[in-house]
Amino acid sequence: MKKLIYMLTMWALLGNMQVNAQEKTTAIPKLIFDTDMGPDYDDVGAIAILHNLAAKGECEILATVASDRHVSIAPTIDLFNRYFKKPDIPVGIAAADAPDMEAGNHWNDSLINRFDPSLQGKQYPSAVTVYRKVLASQADHSITIITVGFLSNLKALLQSKSDQYSSLNGTELVKQKVKKLVAMAGGFPSGFEFNVNKDPAASYAVFQHWPSPILFSGFEIGKELFTGGRVAEKEANHNPVAWAYAYNLQTYTKEGEKNRPSWDQTAVLCAIRNPEDYFQVKGPGQFVVDKKGNNHWNPDGKAQHYFLAHKYPYDEIAKTIEALMMDGMEK
Repeated sequence: MKKLIYMLTMWALLGNMQVNAQEKTTAIPKLIFDTDMGPDYDDVGAIAILHNLAAKGECEILATVASDRHVSIAPTIDLFNRYFKKPDIPVGIAAADAPDMEAGNHWNDSLINRFDPSLQGKQYPSAVTVYRKVLASQADHSITIITVGFLSNLKALLQSKSDQYSSLNGTELVKQKVKKLVAMAGGFPSGFEFNVNKDPAASYAVFQHWPSPILFSGFEIGKELFTGGRVAEKEANHNPVAWAYAYNLQTYTKEGEKNRPSWDQTAVLCAIRNPEDYFQVKGPGQFVVDKKGNNHWNPDGKAQHYFLAHKYPYDEIAKTIEALMMDGMEK
């Protein structure tokens, strides 16, 4: 009898272990998406992929925040959340010292006025408030942050104090709750890239002090992956993604361009899916940035930093990215 009880107990324990292992392997990434959503428009492709993969059950979007403090940026993000039938996803406005930039062709305002003018002038909480509230509510080491814009919000988050959401300061909160940061930033092995150099003080502070692993998609990755032409050919009267690409390919880019580089899409893709299915992952090492926004890669650095490198033909990856951008349009 004792032997039978022992065997039954062991079978139960083994079953629990298998269930727990299955839960760990099937857990989907929980994401906060931090985007400048302009002046360029690859952010549109990135948020389309983000929502389409969420609809497939591959991730959960906890929040979306603007890293550009122009008044049109947060409403643009809100508009896309609503289009993808996720109007309740929190939206935050950029830190007070973030860059204030808009595209010369005013595509954000044009998009809002065409699809949802009621969003003009809408009030949103600060990105730091959204970050702290969401992070405090989640399990430890469970959150992936994707940043495809300026590092202004993340600097403000690290420097934030305890509040009604958590007794931890910002650095402590990030260390406890964030699993990894995926950043479209910099150039490898060295660079002077837009997302880094437009708020160099924030970039310097974040990349020097961020307490979780960071995966970088550098400028050289997305610039070779041309997408958007097929998206722009879709019916655009009721589709802000198609409209944004069609409008910008006509008015933002050089005359005759039929596609746009896919910088931000790569970060979203590799935050949700295994990056090694698409790219080589180099590291660990250290992404070193100076106070002017110049960066270089130190392979002997002791940080938990990694970066993407190409391994497949550019056209093959570009087709994958564009297909993911279009999934929600073709249903």
